[in-house]
Amino acid sequence: MPPPPRPRALRKDAVALHFKTAKPVLLSDSPTSSRSTLAPNIRSISWSPTGALIANTVSTNIRPGAHAKPVEKISFNPRMEHLLASAGLDGMVRLWDVRAPGGATGLAGGAGLGVRTNITGKSGEYDVREQCLFLTWHPTGSELLVGTGKDKVTSFDLRRADTTMLDTTTTTTTTANTAASLKYEMHPSILMEKPYEKPYYYEMAFTNSGNHLLAATVDGSVKVFSYPSMKTIHSLSGHPSTTYSVQHSPAGNYVAVAGSDSAITLWDTSSWLCEHVLTENANAVRSLSFSMDGQYLVCGGGIDQDKVHEKGLHIWHVDTGELLHTVETTNAPTFVEWHPFRYAVAFAGDPGGVKIVG
Repeated sequence: MPPPPRPRALRKDAVALHFKTAKPVLLSDSPTSSRSTLAPNIRSISWSPTGALIANTVSTNIRPGAHAKPVEKISFNPRMEHLLASAGLDGMVRLWDVRAPGGATGLAGGAGLGVRTNITGKSGEYDVREQCLFLTWHPTGSELLVGTGKDKVTSFDLRRADTTMLDTTTTTTTTANTAASLKYEMHPSILMEKPYEKPYYYEMAFTNSGNHLLAATVDGSVKVFSYPSMKTIHSLSGHPSTTYSVQHSPAGNYVAVAGSDSAITLWDTSSWLCEHVLTENANAVRSLSFSMDGQYLVCGGGIDQDKVHEKGLHIWHVDTGELLHTVETTNAPTFVEWHPFRYAVAFAGDPGGVKIVG
């Protein structure tokens, strides 16, 4: 399926009107009469590559019985509309075909995999035996990285296949992939393991090229690794305390970093100098997302039971660092994600579930 056409670029001076006139739309599986006035425990949001699908986590469920403990992170494969990865506090990493009834993993093959360490009898799941903290896809969609609370980073190379996990040769929903490239099995290798008393790496994100990896750390710096060698080639130091989130702009010109000091720093990738510091937030920032063209940025505070975060979804202009508009919300946004082809933002934190505005 080809990606949908992009809309006309949204001018900076039109952002406020665009979002001011848009009413947030609630996405919920519950009937209207049974919707709770409480905000569900959503810990992650992900759009599919075309933006036709959106997934979120609620407690232990992506599908019924998915994980024994809360799901910490989910993410759609950037090249395949139907393939969703999840990682939970139970240590399980799972791949889901969202087209299948129940979304079950291990759609084909998997026999005999149990003889390998940690691999279950299903080819689409793997036990890292530690609480999962983050996951990120390589831009090509061929590799999945999963990090744990003890700083073990595991790479799953989906190209090294000896079982057929997904076969989409008869479907029209694949995107830029051949049948041969869709014969996958989770084939893990440990890239890094540094057992600190508490997590050192809180999030990792690939650069657009896939040749480098950005890592948010407990000491406030952002490490830049070459990939797949995992050699440190640079460090960005602009925060006095823990950084929780780091993202590379789709335009490639900026890296955004946020953390416990409530500030967001924007780094020019040509000079690696900090161009802007966004200080409008009053609390820690744990979620960042760029718009499809890299012009705009939104953030969320994550789930913090000890603090009451400020309400409102801030939208910044990246090139100038200017706060353009704040969308009114019932509660503080926790996790945010721009639509991949529209000027619309999905956010969690309000009663009922995920909302989309734009």
